[in-house]
Amino acid sequence: MTKRSEALAQRLEQGAAALAAFATHLSEQEWQARVPHDGRKIGVTVHHVASMYPIEMQVAGLLAAGKPVQGVTPEVVAEINAKHAREFDEVTREQALDLLRKNSAAAAAGIRALSDTELDQAATISYNADAPLTCQFWLEDHPVRHSYHHLARMKAAVQMVRQAA
Repeated sequence: MTKRSEALAQRLEQGAAALAAFATHLSEQEWQARVPHDGRKIGVTVHHVASMYPIEMQVAGLLAAGKPVQGVTPEVVAEINAKHAREFDEVTREQALDLLRKNSAAAAAGIRALSDTELDQAATISYNADAPLTCQFWLEDHPVRHSYHHLARMKAAVQMVRQAA
């Protein structure tokens, strides 16, 4: 573990903890509310964040090894997200939070295992128009940012539910 990998892992853990704390205190109506400009239920979105950590870490592993990431496009990701939303439309809070705890801990452990050399390794990423990006950039832009990104949108959805009540 390096200072950089530890800092990244801690930021991921903080985001996952913030997401879990938020989700824990939602009413059932809020859990079922749809996220604006997204359409997924809040509960589905919490589960989505949790379920993406392993995939995002697989991509990080490729980059850490200097291998290009191919076949992962915004269209492919959109289809994965749509399929997930259909399959987990009735996910329970317990299921989502359990997966969030498990997968965020595994992702943080994976980040901690990376050396500075691996964090600095760059390769092309099809998701980013084949731009050569570093492993650290990918980590910051995907698994570390993911919970924060969706949490902001979920808070807006809950605000709308509370204002309508």
